[in-house]
Amino acid sequence: MKTIQNKIATLAASVLLAGAFACTDLTETPYDVITEDNIEFTDQDIDNMSGKVYQSLRGIYWNWNGYFDLMEESSDLIMTPARIGIGWGDYYILLHKHEFNGSSISHLWTVWDAGYAGILYANKCLDIPAVQENKAKAAELRTMRALFYYLLFDLFRNIPLDTTQNHPKGYLPEQAPPQATFNFIVNELRAAIPDLGTDKPYGYPNEYVARMILAKMYLNHNAWFNDFSSNEWYEKALAEVEVILGAGKYSLEPEYKNCFKNDLSKSPEVIFGVPMDGKYASGNYLVNKCLIAEGKKAFGATGTAWNGSCGIPQFMDTYDEKDQRFNDSWAHGQQYEYQTGKILMADGDADADGKGNGLGKVKLIYTKEVHSIDNPGAYMLEGYRFVKYEICADEYGTYGDDICFFRLADAMFIKAECLLRLGRDKATAAQLVTEVRQRSFKKTPAKATRTAADLEGASVYQYGHREWTSKGALVYDPEKFIETKEGGDNIELGGLLDDLAWEFVGEHHRRQDLVRFRLTGKDMNVFNGKSWFCKDAETDETDIHKNIYPIWQSFVESNIKIKQNPGYLQ
Repeated sequence: MKTIQNKIATLAASVLLAGAFACTDLTETPYDVITEDNIEFTDQDIDNMSGKVYQSLRGIYWNWNGYFDLMEESSDLIMTPARIGIGWGDYYILLHKHEFNGSSISHLWTVWDAGYAGILYANKCLDIPAVQENKAKAAELRTMRALFYYLLFDLFRNIPLDTTQNHPKGYLPEQAPPQATFNFIVNELRAAIPDLGTDKPYGYPNEYVARMILAKMYLNHNAWFNDFSSNEWYEKALAEVEVILGAGKYSLEPEYKNCFKNDLSKSPEVIFGVPMDGKYASGNYLVNKCLIAEGKKAFGATGTAWNGSCGIPQFMDTYDEKDQRFNDSWAHGQQYEYQTGKILMADGDADADGKGNGLGKVKLIYTKEVHSIDNPGAYMLEGYRFVKYEICADEYGTYGDDICFFRLADAMFIKAECLLRLGRDKATAAQLVTEVRQRSFKKTPAKATRTAADLEGASVYQYGHREWTSKGALVYDPEKFIETKEGGDNIELGGLLDDLAWEFVGEHHRRQDLVRFRLTGKDMNVFNGKSWFCKDAETDETDIHKNIYPIWQSFVESNIKIKQNPGYLQ
């Protein structure tokens, strides 16, 4: 920023000198406003300004109540229950139960606000002639702007589309038709690709990042527009990932957990990573959100922990016992102190036996079973804890972990899914999924193999409502167990949906996948049509309004041109 600051200082000095040498010519030159007419921007200036675009992407993902929560906490994999004696719950419970409205879930504010901040900064840069003349920089910023619009389109669909900051006073953006926004994103990416290049500058988009966004746009098109009459979009998605896979620029990490290291800048698998830093660009607070205070000692992490999120028990039951991804993703059972191996202890629940009798210090053992999301909620040690992202043995924990936004395994899965949906070369589809699985079944390689029949078959997830309403951390009263059995037999490509969960849990995948995968014999998707834990299935096949979120009500009220999404109260 030094160059720009020097120029601003020069302008300020000019204003002061103008007062000392006044003349009779009263023509005014407004030096207090910096425009392309009175300042020359160097490449360094432009890079400095565009930094705000990338800062906004970090904000979308890891600002409090950000993108991670919207994509994962509404899914069948992760939840944040009301923790008895601690708190939590509130809007996380509403996310889990799909009880959305425009003013109850503040996650809706975070992603919209940070997303449009990124778009604003991209527009401001792209309005500068020097940026327009720099084809590579313009392509980079157009790709980032398209990425923001892709995220907002997926979540809210009916969104304002704005491509410049050169507006008259009083201008208010208005919502664009979904088809217009879709076309804009696709056309922007296609236009940017020739100037992006195929180098791999970490943290910046290249051609393959743009093609990954395009593949996502095409893969989800039918679900987004609720039109399943054509397979052309799967053909388009397949074509994009074929370019990525055929380039040979990326390779699978030998170890699954390497994809979630604190520093991903050297990872051969990461197609697009967002650099983070515990001190200067922090964000990932999962170490605090998931672990109980004493539980951080199992990783050598310091600082506070809030004992919130955990895995949904039904999902925990789906893992093969030999799948290394389970241990790489979840803290479960007895926890031991980092390095010393000493058994960790924790404070027992005040009403451990349901009669108000606490147990004092107890062994810190995370249990798979969880009573309920809110009736009565979850006790202190209930639920396996999500620890997929590297927890550093220091004060930052996961706060500085880079964001693995796109990786090669994702491109491989997109190809596999497209081939299966197109009914073409199913053996290759199965081989792609098998190849990804092999690194997690090294001790039992035969278990890594998936056939087309496996991927096209039933999901092993035992869907249905399931909660214990009995009180007491040690009390699981069969009389107070509520359970409905829906199973996973009627999910198209149910086996593939399972593999997506095991491979991409906690990677901003699941909500989108559940919306895209449909039930056989019903005009519904899994997101609406299945129950899990304390979330109940929708019964009206014609009501698909929960495929997208409502717009935060204050945004609606602050702009008369914005209407609330259909199905939600205005």
